[in-house]
Amino acid sequence: MIPALVLTAGLATRLRPLSLVRAKAALPVAGQPLITRILRGLRAAGVTEAVLNLHHLPQTLTRIVGDGSHLGVRVRYSWENPVLGSAGGPRQALPLLGTSTFLIVNGDTLADVDIHALLASHQRSGALVTMAGVANADPQKYGGIVASADGAVTGFAKRGSTEPSSHFVGVQVAHAEAFAALAPGTPYESLAAVYPALISERPGSVRVHVCDAAFLDIGTPDDYLRTSLLLSRREGLGAARGSGTRVDATARIEESILWDDVEVGAGSLLRQCIVTDGARVPEDTSWVGVTLRRANGELAPGERRIGDLLIASI
Repeated sequence: MIPALVLTAGLATRLRPLSLVRAKAALPVAGQPLITRILRGLRAAGVTEAVLNLHHLPQTLTRIVGDGSHLGVRVRYSWENPVLGSAGGPRQALPLLGTSTFLIVNGDTLADVDIHALLASHQRSGALVTMAGVANADPQKYGGIVASADGAVTGFAKRGSTEPSSHFVGVQVAHAEAFAALAPGTPYESLAAVYPALISERPGSVRVHVCDAAFLDIGTPDDYLRTSLLLSRREGLGAARGSGTRVDATARIEESILWDDVEVGAGSLLRQCIVTDGARVPEDTSWVGVTLRRANGELAPGERRIGDLLIASI
């Protein structure tokens, strides 16, 4: 099986203030860090070699993943400074990947793409890039891949477009040649800034593999809360509580996510809340639909300080 590059370097600005505590791929999702879920899914498909690119809060990822041996995957790291984006990141990682063809997996979503079917589609077509997509059911929220009837990508629709498109679910197969011409160490914010040139110069070199993969978004605090609660219910995990978390017996926790080393005082109520690492919820307080984190840094937009906590609406 080919190796995988997992894109985990991004700043995740839409996920703030949660991404000020952990890198996005390190967020706990129903009892497991997102990156753990991604790597276990890749290993189940036969992937044994992976590269993670790093920039934002890298220690929150490396302490979870290490060398990947506990997950059955050999993991190496591609460091970025500055952050290089979803096209510059693959260019930077080419020497570590060491093969002409590799998977690129977004480190901020969950999608149960059939990797073997995706790879077979890529090999049949001879394309440089094959992107996994599903029918775009919510074009007001997601942009999309525009393609001809035979799957050749012709362009990309912006969010809100009425043009028929497929929703890219964050998994693709790529040939090194697709990125080799990019200047190393240079930021390229998005694939949409690079792939149109390939499409123009070599029609059919970028293709879409339309499938029926389930896609779970973790792009915003609201997306993250809904996805975490959904998986907790689906997997029969009950309340989502991290390690070292202490909840008084008289506290009420309803549809909320508690990260590691959280303390919830007596008589408190949390409803549809996210409490991040090390936060202390005072006794006899009620919180609904907010994120809570320790007040040990600058406020993010929309946050306010209440005692020792920084609070933001979800």
